[in-house]
Amino acid sequence: MRALVAGTVGEPADVLRLETRPVPTPETGQALVRVTATPIHASDLHVLRGRYGFAPAFPTVGGHMECVGRIEALGPDTEGLRTGERVVAVAVPAVPGPQVSGTWQEYLVADAHRLLPVPDLLSDSSACQLAVNPLTALLLVTRELDVQPGEWLLQTAAGSTVGRLVIQLAGHLGMRTINVVRRRAAVEEIRALGGDEVICTEDEDLLQRVAEIAGPVGVRKAADCVAGEVGAQVSQALAPGGEVVVYGALSTHRQTDPAALTIPLQARSVIYETKTVRGFWLNRWFGTTSPVDALRALSEVRGLVADGVLSIPEGRPFPLDRFTEAIAFAEAPAHGAKPLFVFEDGQDSQDSQDEAGG
Repeated sequence: MRALVAGTVGEPADVLRLETRPVPTPETGQALVRVTATPIHASDLHVLRGRYGFAPAFPTVGGHMECVGRIEALGPDTEGLRTGERVVAVAVPAVPGPQVSGTWQEYLVADAHRLLPVPDLLSDSSACQLAVNPLTALLLVTRELDVQPGEWLLQTAAGSTVGRLVIQLAGHLGMRTINVVRRRAAVEEIRALGGDEVICTEDEDLLQRVAEIAGPVGVRKAADCVAGEVGAQVSQALAPGGEVVVYGALSTHRQTDPAALTIPLQARSVIYETKTVRGFWLNRWFGTTSPVDALRALSEVRGLVADGVLSIPEGRPFPLDRFTEAIAFAEAPAHGAKPLFVFEDGQDSQDSQDEAGG
């Protein structure tokens, strides 16, 4: 089989090589999955650069997040799955936990509890993006922050994939969102998506606008994906007793200066207003959540996507041998569609959808 392998830490375009490897054999409680589509997430690239929260053993197959494919074979005593079944493989390494197989290869072995059957009505493009961003949005809103109907949720990076999913989910569950964006051009787009209020930091004061929108009751819950100065302003804008869950640090993207990797909180605001700032990382969630509870949450996400509550935009397919082009596309500013590696079956499926649509 073909696999995209990084021999060492470094810039992905420099260290990745297309290799031929033997097809792996599933052991007890495992399945062999023939991959049809797998995304390229920014975090996948940060892992290869050595700038993420975990480091795989090199050489490593790239792609440490998710994919979709069909079960080719089952290991001994593997229950609950069947050969030929279409599944999402959750390749997010649990922290703490064992290493898992990368997804940028034609076949991979996965533990049965990391496999979620998916209906054929979901395209490969949607299915292969189901286990990371939609799950993060669901966990942030309903578990980490427990936002209630009618309650305000303040979020940064509202135009990001997770930010858009949060807006959709909040609308479905009856929550109200205050959405922070960097560019004025993004405001109407976020409103059209269902965002109740939008704050543009390009020409608006975040603290002042939150106070105007929420009034004396204020906002008590926020999700931040930017960190840095914006993350600090979000904390300051909250009502006493409020909490911010930080799940990303876009302001530090490609930064190496330690001073840039901070959230400069105001001590008086944190102390005297008893505010909380804490982190959320999907890898650590998998490391502390039972396999049963993890599959239950993934099943909930699958239902929300299948029912059209959460919409995952179609990705842009690339064959594995065009990986340098795919990575360049992933790194391009405002590239839009998520780049996906598609294998023979995935490409055929995409072609069929294109023909059916036109």
